[in-house]
Parts: sequence; C-alpha cells; structure tokens
Amino acid sequence: MSIQWFPGHMTSARKKAAETLANADVVVEVVDARLPAASSNPMIHELRAFRQRPFLKLLNKADLADPAATKAWLDFYNAQPGTRAVAISCKKQGEVARVPSLCQSLAPHRDSALKPLRLMIMGIPNVGKSTLLNALVKKKVAKVGDEPAVTKSQQRIDVNPRLTLYDTPGMMWPKIGHPEDGLMLAASHAIGVNAYIDEEVATWLAGFLLTRYPALLTARYGFKPEGMDAPGVLEAVARKRGCLIKGRGGELDIEKASLILLTDYRSGTLGRISLETPESRAARPAAEAVAPPPGDAPDSPD
Repeated sequence: MSIQWFPGHMTSARKKAAETLANADVVVEVVDARLPAASSNPMIHELRAFRQRPFLKLLNKADLADPAATKAWLDFYNAQPGTRAVAISCKKQGEVARVPSLCQSLAPHRDSALKPLRLMIMGIPNVGKSTLLNALVKKKVAKVGDEPAVTKSQQRIDVNPRLTLYDTPGMMWPKIGHPEDGLMLAASHAIGVNAYIDEEVATWLAGFLLTRYPALLTARYGFKPEGMDAPGVLEAVARKRGCLIKGRGGELDIEKASLILLTDYRSGTLGRISLETPESRAARPAAEAVAPPPGDAPDSPD
C-alpha cells in the first residue's frame, strides 16, 4: 500500500516558508523521535541548505520512543555538519527552555535587541510544533490538537526584544518515496485519516511489533505472540478486548481492534517504541527523488 497525503494549502505554505527563511537565523525542525527520518520533510532540508542556515533538530516525543534508538539517532545527526540534535518532550517546560540557548550557540552573532535571534520552527503535521511554540512563549499562541494540519498559516511572534519566532504550518512533501515511510507516518498519526485504512496500517504495525517488541504485546494485551502473524495479532487483540460485530454470531471486529492497537501505540500506552533506527534506514534502498511542485523553486540568494 502506497500512502500519499499533500493537502492543497501545503503548496502555498512552502512558498511562504521559502520567503521567510531568508530572514531567519536558525531552522528548528521538530520531528517525531519514534521515526526521526520518516518524519523529516526533505523539502525543509532543501530550503535550509539553499539558504545555508544552521539547524537544530528536535526529536520530540522522546518519552514515547525507545531510548536506545533515540541515542543512536542523536549520535547520527550530531555527526552531521551544521546540525545540532537533542531529544525532548515539548510538553515538559524545563526541556523546552533549553531551546533558545541551543539556537543561540548556532548563531552567536545574533544576541542583542539590534540583532535579535530569529528562529524558524518547521516540521511535518502533528509532531508537536504548536506545543513547542506555546511552551517557548509561555502562553497559548498556537492551536494544539491531536490531528494533523491543525496549523494552516504562518505567524511571527516577538517573544522579547532579543528573540523572534516564525511558526509555520505542518508541511508534507508531494510524494512519499518509501511505502514504509507512509505506513510509519500513518501509524504515528502524522497524516490525515482519509489517506489510509486503519486495518492496513495496524496490520503493518502488528508485524513490526512481532519482530521488534513482542514482549510489549504480551504486557499490554496478555497473549503470547509466538507463532502468530500480523493478522493473528489483530485477532488476538480483538478477542482480548471483546471486539465483536453485533449480530454477526461472534465475528471479530478487526477494524475496532486495529484502532485499539494504533491508539495504544500513539499514546505510548503500549510502551516506548521506535519504528526505525539509523541502521534500519541505511539498509533500505534509496527513496525516489523528491522534486518541488512546479514553479515552486526557492528564491534567489540575497
């Protein structure tokens, strides 16, 4: 199954982001710590590289991710030039408070009222950008919701005379090159529900959990997954949670069981799970090249 999702407002959002980036000093990209590469928009990297801006990569929702995988990702990203990566939970004020100083270290020349530090917050939908922004400003300035594409317009916020934030809408890219990336993004609720079928995504997730985290299935649902395949996991969840279709003679409601599995993963109830590592990413074939939408090239350098 190939999952694609690129709402119309994202084309205009990308154009506006390319314009604003000319005035930003540091790009802050928020990604999902459970799938840092799959939740990273390649168009953001293209725009940042074009403007040659330093880069802070925030692996948000680190409290939901496998700590060993997160450490591997931090080592991987921090080895890249012009990049600083940290793992945080944007819901924790103390962790968010570190962000301005981290960005300041990447742009030490921007440290006064005459030259305020200008941060551009970017990322795909539903990775926590609005939560980060509200925590940085210490009041609700961005709408937060457990649905992708809640923010649809860009805004500028002058936090104080020395710090300015540019908040951008969540932006996907026109074509997801790896089918598995689409499944990871759907499982993590980063794309609209109309772009996929819950049962197909849950079947993929069940197969992944069988391979990487079988003990978490046992701990959460009380069955032993040995010898099962992915559809068998969903059937077992349905039995354990009493998911039956009314009037169908006890037939299992796999659609409902699928939603239970996805919800338990998304909320962290199932446990701390990472869907990819640098090693698993490197072992896959290269994704298809991502071209910008027609007529949407970055602006010329200043």
